[in-house]
Amino acid sequence: MSQLPAVRPTDLDPMEQAPLAELRALQTERMSWTLHHAYANVPHYQRAFDAAGVHPDDFKDLADLKRFPFTAKQDLRENYPFGMFAVPREQVARIHASSGTTGKATVVGYTKADLEHWAAVGARSLRAAGVRPGDRVHIAYGYGLFTGGLGVHYGAEALGCTVIPVSGGMTARQVQLIRDFEPEAICVTPSYLLAILDEMERQGVDPQGTSLRVAVLGAEPWTDAMRAEIEDRLAIHAVDIYGLSEVMGPGVGNEDVAEKDGTYLWEDHFYPEIVDPATGEVLPDGERGELVFTSLTKEAMPVIRYRTRDLTRLLPGLSRPMRRMERITGRSDDMMIVRGVNLFPSQIEEELLTVAGLAPHFVCVLTRPARLDELCVRVEARDSAVDRDAAAARLASGVKERFGVTITVDVLGPGTLERSQGKAQRILDMRAAP
Repeated sequence: MSQLPAVRPTDLDPMEQAPLAELRALQTERMSWTLHHAYANVPHYQRAFDAAGVHPDDFKDLADLKRFPFTAKQDLRENYPFGMFAVPREQVARIHASSGTTGKATVVGYTKADLEHWAAVGARSLRAAGVRPGDRVHIAYGYGLFTGGLGVHYGAEALGCTVIPVSGGMTARQVQLIRDFEPEAICVTPSYLLAILDEMERQGVDPQGTSLRVAVLGAEPWTDAMRAEIEDRLAIHAVDIYGLSEVMGPGVGNEDVAEKDGTYLWEDHFYPEIVDPATGEVLPDGERGELVFTSLTKEAMPVIRYRTRDLTRLLPGLSRPMRRMERITGRSDDMMIVRGVNLFPSQIEEELLTVAGLAPHFVCVLTRPARLDELCVRVEARDSAVDRDAAAARLASGVKERFGVTITVDVLGPGTLERSQGKAQRILDMRAAP
């Protein structure tokens, strides 16, 4: 694995080195501004605050935030397209939106200042990941209304990198450009990086012989077992970047490549809480629950206590005053309940990567043939010589032993499953099908 240039203290942003008390004071000041800005300019927040019997003037310190109501994705959809904007539409410099595959798209807007803040936290994230000024950065996140491509693009430019805006798709071309342009870093979803790796090997290209030294991976949950798979095959550092469109986009937080032990959340711009998913009660740091964010500097579209549905816990910072977020184990809305047992695709991934002969390409198929839910994991063999029956039995046994769930396993030939060019679809729910 390649050696990364060291980061000097002078390279870091001032708030990455500030005393904790200074960070908390800044958060309190910015939180007060955000609450007043949202209440004064977004009818939804005025109604929600009034219904909860709380006013921005009631906020005196960070502990008071728990008195304010949550914001959910449905609130954004009900105010589609521009009802959550807190500035006149003419002041909105850019609009992004989700795909809207499960309903109306969630629309987000940015002022010029918002875009500058986004670029700044993006640059901070990439620097933490091991990217350095002057590096060539190959971006294989999708461009367009999805925030991924443009989000890291402007962060890389702000850091002083040379950006290669490839976008997703055309996997053979991805490999060719990596060979020709010799980037030091790649920004991509972990599942699509695996597809690029497969294509390298199909072309006879040695993945360990490329110029890449850092992969900045995000947009979907992934495990430490997946990190080990990628780092071993590519001989690079694989680092997690975190973000979501409703809060900003990629760059809400990032792992430090020297630690690889939790994602630092840039708390001078985004204030995190962990709540009980069922009750909404705020949980202390160290306890696992649902991640909630309040933006602190967004002008066009502030978000107050936005429920991400991501499940994690908050840990103290090691090299920075900001807290770290433990690797996301899944989302409350992608949790599978199989005969009373909670199970996440990330747990299936973690277990299958311990089975020799199985590739990290899989999908969980849920059916209900006779009133009871059944889970079949369709997974690819690494090559045609794999004993598929033995590999299937080992995975089924491992899942049963670790998680208490009985599953069936269908081991398919290499290259059988469709490759994602963005976020991988890990669950195929057939229970409602006729």
